[in-house]
Amino acid sequence: MMGRAHLIISTGVALSVMGMSGVPVTLPAAAVALVSSLLPDIDEPNSLLVRNAIPSGLLRILQLAMIGAAIFVVFYGKEYAPWNIALAGLIGIVSYLPSRTLRHIVMFLIGLGLISFGQSFSPWNTIAGSVLIAGSLVTHRGLTHTIYAAAAWTGLLYFASQDKTGGESLWFAGGLSYSIHLLADALTNRGIRPLPPFKWRIKLKIMSTGSKWGRMVENVCIVLTLVLVWYVFMAS
Repeated sequence: MMGRAHLIISTGVALSVMGMSGVPVTLPAAAVALVSSLLPDIDEPNSLLVRNAIPSGLLRILQLAMIGAAIFVVFYGKEYAPWNIALAGLIGIVSYLPSRTLRHIVMFLIGLGLISFGQSFSPWNTIAGSVLIAGSLVTHRGLTHTIYAAAAWTGLLYFASQDKTGGESLWFAGGLSYSIHLLADALTNRGIRPLPPFKWRIKLKIMSTGSKWGRMVENVCIVLTLVLVWYVFMAS
C-alpha cells in the first residue's frame, strides 16, 4: 500500500481498537500510532516518512554543498596533490548519485551522528540512530516487515513508557499500528516474509501497489477505516 493509505488505515484502526478495548486514547498515543503506521517503510527512501524527513529540496542543497566542497578541495588542497583531486572526484561522484541513494547516505550519517553525539542528551537518540542506520542498509519489505521488527518496536515502547502516565497507551498504539501496516502489505501481490530466514510469505494477492485496482482497494479500506473511527468515537 501507499504511504497515505498506511497512515490513515493503521492509525485509524489502531486508535479505534484502543477505544473499543478501553485503553485510553491520548494525544501522545495518537502521535506514536501515526509514526508507527509509517515506520516499517523507513527502509524505502521514497516512502512518505523518509521523503518528508529528508525532502528533495534538502538533497539539492546537499548536492550543491558537496560540489562546492569538491571545488574547495581542488584549489585549497594542492599541497596534498594528487590526493586532493581524488577526494574531490569522490565527493563529486557522490553528489550526482540518485536521490534514493543520497537519502540512504543521509539516513546513515544522521544515525551515526545520533549514536555518536546524541547519547548525552537522551538515550532515545541511540535507538533512533540505530533505526536510521538499519533502515539505510536493509532492503525494502525486508527486516522492517517482520514479526521480529514489530515485536522489537513494541518492546522498545513498552520499556520506554514504564512508570510514565499513560504508558500503556503508547506501546499499545505503537505496536498495533506497526502490525496493521504489515497486515495491509500482506494484501499485496508481493506480500511480506514475517519470519525470515524462513521463506514462508504472506501474500493474499488482493491488490498491486500503485495500480488502478490497488488504488481502489486502498480507497475502500480508507473509507471503512473512517467509518470505524466515526462509529467508535462519535456514534457510540
